[in-house]
Amino acid sequence: MKGRLKWIICLLVVIGITASPLVMAKAADTDKLAEAIAQTSHGTGKGQINPEAEPGFLGIPGAPKVNYIVGLLWAIWVGWIFSTVGAFGGIMAGVGHITIFGLGNYARSFGPGNQINKLVTDSIRVSNQWLVGLSGLISSINYYRMGRLVAPLAMCLAIGGVAGSWVVPDLTAGKINLKSYIGYFGIAVLLLGLILFRETSARGQAKRKQAKEAAAAFEKQTKEGAAANQGVKILEGSWTMMFIALAVVVASALWVNLAGGAKWVAYLLALIGWVLTFFIGTIRFTFFGVEFRFKAYIPMFGGIFIAALASFLGVGGGFLYVPFLTSVAGLPMFLVAGTSALVVLVGMIVSIFSYMVGGGIPVQWGFIGMELIGIFIGSMIGPRTSRYIPDIWLKRIFVVLAFYVGVRYTTLGFLGYSLLPPF
Repeated sequence: MKGRLKWIICLLVVIGITASPLVMAKAADTDKLAEAIAQTSHGTGKGQINPEAEPGFLGIPGAPKVNYIVGLLWAIWVGWIFSTVGAFGGIMAGVGHITIFGLGNYARSFGPGNQINKLVTDSIRVSNQWLVGLSGLISSINYYRMGRLVAPLAMCLAIGGVAGSWVVPDLTAGKINLKSYIGYFGIAVLLLGLILFRETSARGQAKRKQAKEAAAAFEKQTKEGAAANQGVKILEGSWTMMFIALAVVVASALWVNLAGGAKWVAYLLALIGWVLTFFIGTIRFTFFGVEFRFKAYIPMFGGIFIAALASFLGVGGGFLYVPFLTSVAGLPMFLVAGTSALVVLVGMIVSIFSYMVGGGIPVQWGFIGMELIGIFIGSMIGPRTSRYIPDIWLKRIFVVLAFYVGVRYTTLGFLGYSLLPPF
């Protein structure tokens, strides 16, 4: 009962924090958008807004009109794929907003540096984050109730990732720029897809004895009528220290994005959070009778590395958590989606706050509301259908999407444009 109460309190806190940008950002984003429209409303030529045109996205005259029904259907797909494999939600949401609804080309039509270009682009990013954030929340709840979420592992990854997403870029600003190497990153993702595909072979499965044994036990129980009480059971690890460390690094990210001064406070908070992780010790848990264990600082360092790589390259790093959880942590895919979803959820909360409260970025709430309904539907379906998909095929679905990402970034880096959407 105490454990359930603890998670209910955490859930209420998350919902409260996530919902607050609705109120706190409203005045700022309205003023910023109105000012940008006024500055660009000088005619009908390229890069200009015709004030007589019919309002479209965000109420901007002449902007593309988004179809709410298409948005709902696409969001169901986004929610399903993210809640099934624990990745690619942001990329798929971006495909919808940028390519299907034509918002990417519209933003680019104003040219670099234009305020409308920046606001529409940032609005797309925040819209993606709302979709992925809700999917992460729904998926985390569903997988936790199903006994398929390793919360301590997700929290340790988030401790490294949330602080690493701002600390590393801030320390290396002007010194390291890997965006020009994004094509090589695409090749690396393709190789990663090959490695993960190799793990689905008989030889690859033999090397992952624990994960294979746990997956087999889960698949057997699913056919016979899965028993939830055989799901994840935490045997060892300091919950108190984990919550404190996570809260401290989240505070560091919010401070650096919202406070606007005394950056040393944010650095101190991040350092304290990372140091506290070493006192969490060893995490032990079982899944369908198979025991797993890891040192808390290992996923913390993994989170820092993933966040740093994503920041350097200017890409979303959510899909990098899955290879870490399968290849490094050695988890079966049945545990990966929920664990990854919780990590992503924490990062999305911080990002939404930073953009909407700190940056006053506007979103089209009616459209987002319809998409969030689709996300809810897809995210409720995903955890329930994934249990019937064999572990190997869950990984193969991820591999297909990894090849999609790899081809996109490889062509973007070497050709200057992507062969796959978003173009």
